[in-house]
Amino acid sequence: MKNIYLIIAVLFLFASCTKEEDLYPKNSANDNDTLEKVIQINTSYGTMYMWLYKETPLHRANFLGLADSNFFDNTTFHRIITNFMIQGGDPNSKDNDQNNDGQGGPGYTIPAEIDTAKFRHKRGEVAAARLGNAQNPLKASSGSQFYICHSTSGTKHLDNEYTVFGKIISGIQVVDSIVKQPKNASTNRPLTDIKMDVNVQEKTRQQLRTEFNFEAN
Repeated sequence: MKNIYLIIAVLFLFASCTKEEDLYPKNSANDNDTLEKVIQINTSYGTMYMWLYKETPLHRANFLGLADSNFFDNTTFHRIITNFMIQGGDPNSKDNDQNNDGQGGPGYTIPAEIDTAKFRHKRGEVAAARLGNAQNPLKASSGSQFYICHSTSGTKHLDNEYTVFGKIISGIQVVDSIVKQPKNASTNRPLTDIKMDVNVQEKTRQQLRTEFNFEAN
């Protein structure tokens, strides 16, 4: 009889442990979750998170390198146009001479990686600024200047002309706030500097799903 009670006790203990493990399952799927790099852009109007397309590797590697070296910190969004875009990333925008904004960069260009079959100018997409076709027939991108599309309808004419290399996956409302700021009517430069602080963040794919509702490729 004692043996029967002992067997029952062991079975009860096993069942209890199983139920407890069911309540607190091991998150084995996330233990080896892939870490992905995401760009964080802090401004006085809020924070944006940007995904860099792996299909544009030259632009992706360049932007990550500049962000890691703090190149973008204290540069400004020096050109803002409602229903079009906000543009920034020029090191010249750090100085007190507003006339040279939009003319600077790191001293090099990036070969075009234009692929309209995959990426087009839509709201929230990020593309590289560049010199015009007369000076730049190969459509090489600025080494640092970029713009964020405010409106799909206002930017679709830029398809096949500029390299789209990323997208805002959180914080697009920051763009909505920035484009409304008072500006110089002839240059579209904000009357007050809108500075950025740019950092590289690492997120697991699960965090991207949970925090941004974004599925990394």
